[in-house]
Amino acid sequence: MDFEAEIEIEIPFYDVDLAGIVWHGNYVKYFEVARCVLLDKLNYNYIDMKESGFFWPVIDIRLRYVNPAKFKQKISVRAAIKEWENRLKINYLIVDTETGNRLIRGYSVQVAVDIMSGEMLFASPPILFEKLGLKAP
Repeated sequence: MDFEAEIEIEIPFYDVDLAGIVWHGNYVKYFEVARCVLLDKLNYNYIDMKESGFFWPVIDIRLRYVNPAKFKQKISVRAAIKEWENRLKINYLIVDTETGNRLIRGYSVQVAVDIMSGEMLFASPPILFEKLGLKAP
């Protein structure tokens, strides 16, 4: 199974500052858009997660700024699952669609929280392994 997804975004005016450069906080939004595409691909989006009895809050997110994105620029945002046993770690890469130049890279970490008890799990629930097409430990 492929644990990656990619989406192309054209930078809208409302995401940039007076210099026409993307405001730094919007890169987290682009990560989220790519993460949702990836989760949809796995048939385990946020609605599915809730229906399976788990919330998956983001507990850590990191970004490394390499080059800024600008108004009307087309970017590709790739999300790839790198860890799933005890947490869901997704790596991201944002590149200029035309040149392939790296703009931003980063990752997010999510953990499963049992909706009924409100307790964080120290291992990912079997449903995640099922959605990834893997055998649970």
